[in-house]
Amino acid sequence: MNAHTFHIPVMGIGFTIDTPIRVAPLGISSVISLVDDMLMEKLREFHSRQMNVPFQGISSRIEDFRAKRITAYLDLMDKAVKEKFEELKESFQKKGSEFEKYMEMLPDKSELKLRFQEFVREHSPKSVIEWLNAHLPAGSIDVNIMTKLDREVYDENGKLPVEYNDAHAAVRGFANSTVESSLVLSAGMNPRLYSYLEEFPGFYPDENGRISKKIILKVSDYRSALIQGKFLAKKGIWVSEYRIESGLNCGGHAFATQGFLMGPILEEFRKNRTHLIDESFDLLKNALNSKALPCPVTAPEVKITAQGGVGTASEHQFLLDYYSLDSVGWGSPFLLVPEVANVDESTLQLLLDAKEEDLYLSNISPLGVPFNSLRGNSKDIEKEIQIATGRPGSACSKQYASLNNELTEKPVCTASRQYQKLKIAELDKKELSAQEYEKAYKNITDKSCICVGLGTSALLVNNIETRTEGEGVSVCPGPNLAWFSQKTSLKEMIDHIYGRKNLITRKDRPNMFINELKMYIENLEGKFREATHPVAVKQQEYLTAFQNNLRDGIAYYYKLSESLRKTDLSAGLSFRRDLKKLETRLEHAPEPIATVHRNPVNAELR
Repeated sequence: MNAHTFHIPVMGIGFTIDTPIRVAPLGISSVISLVDDMLMEKLREFHSRQMNVPFQGISSRIEDFRAKRITAYLDLMDKAVKEKFEELKESFQKKGSEFEKYMEMLPDKSELKLRFQEFVREHSPKSVIEWLNAHLPAGSIDVNIMTKLDREVYDENGKLPVEYNDAHAAVRGFANSTVESSLVLSAGMNPRLYSYLEEFPGFYPDENGRISKKIILKVSDYRSALIQGKFLAKKGIWVSEYRIESGLNCGGHAFATQGFLMGPILEEFRKNRTHLIDESFDLLKNALNSKALPCPVTAPEVKITAQGGVGTASEHQFLLDYYSLDSVGWGSPFLLVPEVANVDESTLQLLLDAKEEDLYLSNISPLGVPFNSLRGNSKDIEKEIQIATGRPGSACSKQYASLNNELTEKPVCTASRQYQKLKIAELDKKELSAQEYEKAYKNITDKSCICVGLGTSALLVNNIETRTEGEGVSVCPGPNLAWFSQKTSLKEMIDHIYGRKNLITRKDRPNMFINELKMYIENLEGKFREATHPVAVKQQEYLTAFQNNLRDGIAYYYKLSESLRKTDLSAGLSFRRDLKKLETRLEHAPEPIATVHRNPVNAELR
């Protein structure tokens, strides 16, 4: 049984790097990034001292140091959570204890809370402790790997075998740790990495369907979920959760779909949940039997969850009820909760003051994917100073995004000084107008060292030395953060999620689905502006499909508004009003017109 109906997704590299220590004893699940083993090593030393346990550093000179650092960090976190959780349970009779805090934070209609209250009335304290040990759940210490961030690793003798690649080493580090939790695989399918999961027994179910190391797939649509789920099932690996994330209404990297909206995507999962499980389970049974491994009689548990842009208790509950979700992710608002996230004071103040126009999709990620950012962040200021002094690019001390070999034999990062110097030299040889040169130069130097920037705040908050990295902080909130404007306690944020408190003082916030639709229309308008003239046939087909998908989504939302009206009449009416405005905007978007068509059908697509 889960204690809560929400979870805290991964945020950046360092913002949630030790969040489980703070919230897991209170029954709240959260996700940490496994990108930066250097940061984890520093945090392991810090928390070892806090816990008064011996610390022995893991040198980068030893074999497989990255995986060993990750294992050691997760083991320490597991130890910290278990100790705090035991203390919490033993404090159940004390007024104002962590146990009381745990119970107060639960949803009002929590089955767990009701069962405890019934039990405690009729049993002795000793029996209550036994009941708590059997039934009270801690939150999960989940970990995230961006599957494509799988940098090749070199030593003095050259390139190491593929299992030493960054993502592979992170899988091994998690698999060898003591934590029993979930590995979140995000940013698309990596068949080679997925196949590597077969090497570790913890990822396989036992005969009762229990899995000690579960897999969560972060997906943007049902088709992707089905393909990836079946791929893993054929290898005997079960996907325990499909975590649906909005393509644009989210924090971090934005993997925009071709106009497929959150509501229709959730609807497809709602309708096909049983089919997804049944198809995958048939493949799982065949794979486990072929490997002579235990096979459960029935399909192991599968959760469907969602995240991206949710901001009110009514939205949270509607997602749970209407789409039968198991949990809803709340990310960016927790950046304003110091008990949860590592956000330094300067960055926190920027976040508190941020308006819609300050939260934008940037070009700064060296991965070449649009990246949600905050104007005026200290890492961008640091970057602009470097550009102004004639030294664009970063020293690239961590190299986790060193994936580009366009200009070098060994891959480098596009945010690095090495790459940008070479790219600018190449640019200088071209005959470009001043305007063309400036645009190309900005595109090169816009890339920022987010490997460092997204982790620095964790060092600043905990007063850990930042000399080698610098103190510039990158931050990646979703656009939904604009509606939150006050520093908040954990209890206050949970009360907001469950409708016991309202942290949004503004009255003009549209529904999360409306917000996302607006973002996608703006995204399409941008693609229209950037389209070549005359428009190539494939480009026209892409844009037309994008527009038609948005139209289909709008039609779906008109039907959905009837269900919204049943739960909240005024909300349903404003939803339809906002929907109509956006429908009109979509139909009047200044789309490009193709001058060449492959056949008459294409000419009539509009």
